[in-house]
Amino acid sequence: MNVWIAIAATALGCYAVKLIGLLVPAGALERPLVRRLAALLPVALLAALTAQQTFADGRELVLDARVAGLAAAAVMLILRAPFLLVVAAAVLVTAGVRAIGG
Repeated sequence: MNVWIAIAATALGCYAVKLIGLLVPAGALERPLVRRLAALLPVALLAALTAQQTFADGRELVLDARVAGLAAAAVMLILRAPFLLVVAAAVLVTAGVRAIGG
């Protein structure tokens, strides 16, 4: 029963957030600061998620094959490679480090 309570609470919370977003006046969304924050917030959240998934394992800092894959992806991005090549390089380097390291 606790699972259904959590599902219902999550659904209500999502609906409330959506409703609050619709109630914000259009003039408030047109401000330059709000527009700048709206453009930068997804990038910051994605970077934080990537860092957390790469370097954390529960409550411990982990430096393993994922770090090498992220470094390979960063190099490919600096070289302005297409996205599929960036992903392929990250996958290949991560797999290679895991194969060598065991």
